[in-house]
Parts: sequence; structure tokens; C-alpha cells
Amino acid sequence: MTITPRRAAVICIALVTSASTSAAPGQQRNFVACPIVRDTSTVPCWLAEYEGELYFLTLQTDVSAPVNPPQLGHRVLVEGVVADEPRVCGGIPLKPVVLSVLPELDNSCSTMLPAEDRYNLTFEPPRPPGPSRGRLAFDNPAPPPARPAAEAEALPKSFTLQYDFDSTVAFRHAGALQQIQDAVQKGKATHVDITAYRASSLLSNGKTLLEREDIGRRRAEQLAGLLKDAGLTGVAYQVRWLDAAAPDGGDDAAARRADVVVRRN
Repeated sequence: MTITPRRAAVICIALVTSASTSAAPGQQRNFVACPIVRDTSTVPCWLAEYEGELYFLTLQTDVSAPVNPPQLGHRVLVEGVVADEPRVCGGIPLKPVVLSVLPELDNSCSTMLPAEDRYNLTFEPPRPPGPSRGRLAFDNPAPPPARPAAEAEALPKSFTLQYDFDSTVAFRHAGALQQIQDAVQKGKATHVDITAYRASSLLSNGKTLLEREDIGRRRAEQLAGLLKDAGLTGVAYQVRWLDAAAPDGGDDAAARRADVVVRRN
């Protein structure tokens, strides 16, 4: 086939357009997709496809890991930044990444890929061998670093808990809850102020995903309940919930949070 100058120009434009829409390092990717699990000789890895590109999400670990894996049978909200790193399990890594399993069942989310030699990877467990200890909100959290007595007494202190989309307290919040408890007890606090937020995520396709209407209230009331159940009943609680600012497609996950202030008077 003869390639005329006009046809060559069209091919060049197509190549440039294709390159401009591919994932570039540092680019934010927010999308909802069915997760894909790929088997390996060590530990399964999780992937998701968006606009014809495959992205690596995380490894199959337990609740002690900073990023918990998605689930087959459910779609997942992926919010991450394209990393300038080699592909993992065939997918472009997203770092940092926030994964939120959506509660609705979706039977089409059932793709499992077989192991391939080219995708074998070395797996270093994120914690020492043995059963996970992350069972309950206050159950054996990792001890915080030792602090001078003067610092432990200083109030007010502020804490922030980050949430997955439409979720409440999870296993990873145990450490933060223990720090709040310590601050109240060691600081002889009289008040705990809790402000929880309902937020939304601006997806890469321009659509907005909004959390359920009552999630801010549920987050705030649950935190107060957990602290009271842990024995912190001699303090006054101020509990409120708000809608976060409109999303911008950047780090929208940061708006899904609860702010806790421990103070005297």
C-alpha cells in the first residue's frame, strides 16, 4: 500500500493522540471497575482495566496491610496516581492508591487470570508470620512510639481518620483510636470534638460519585460510641457531621475523613 503524504500525516496525528491519552507518570486516575485477580506462584495480585489500560492495584494481603485488596463480585472505586515504575503483574502501578469496595453485588466482576511465568514476583509479607491481630477496633494495635511525659500531657490534640468510600471504621483505624484514647486519659481531657464528613469523588470520565446521605452522621456517631465503649465516659462529646467541599479530581479521598480534637474545657 502506498503511503501518501496526507495519509502519513493522519497516521502521525493518530499516534500523537494515542500517546497523549495513555497513562503518564503523576497522572491521577479515578475510576470504577471490576477488579481482576491474577494468580502467581507466590501471592495473587489485583488489577483493574480502565479505558483499555491495565492497572496494578495491590497484592493479596491481610487486614494488616495499608491497602486492602478488592473483592470479586463487587466493583471497586480506584483513586490513585500513575507511578513511574515498571509494570507489576502486567499492570501500571498506582501509588499512592485508595481502593474502596462498593457494597452492591455485581456478578460480572469474576475475572480470574491464570499464573504466568513472566508475572512471577517476589513477595515480602508486610508483617511477621502469624495470624493477623487486626480483629477489633481496639484489639492489640501497634504501640505508638514512646513520648516524653510533658508531650503526653499537652492538649489540645488533633487526630484525623481517613475512610474508604461509603465506609466506617476499619481494621487499620485501630492505632488512631488507641492514640485518641491515650490522649484523653493522659491529658485528663474534658471534651472530645468529632466532626465527620460526607464526600464525593470526581472520576476521570467527568462523572461524580457521591457517598450515601447519612455516612457523615454514621461516622461521627460510631466514633463517639467506640470511644465510650472503650471506657471514655467521663468526657463531654461534641458530635457533628458536614458535607465536604466539591471534589476536584485530585486527592478526593482525603475529604472522606473524621477530625477528632481532644481538649480541656
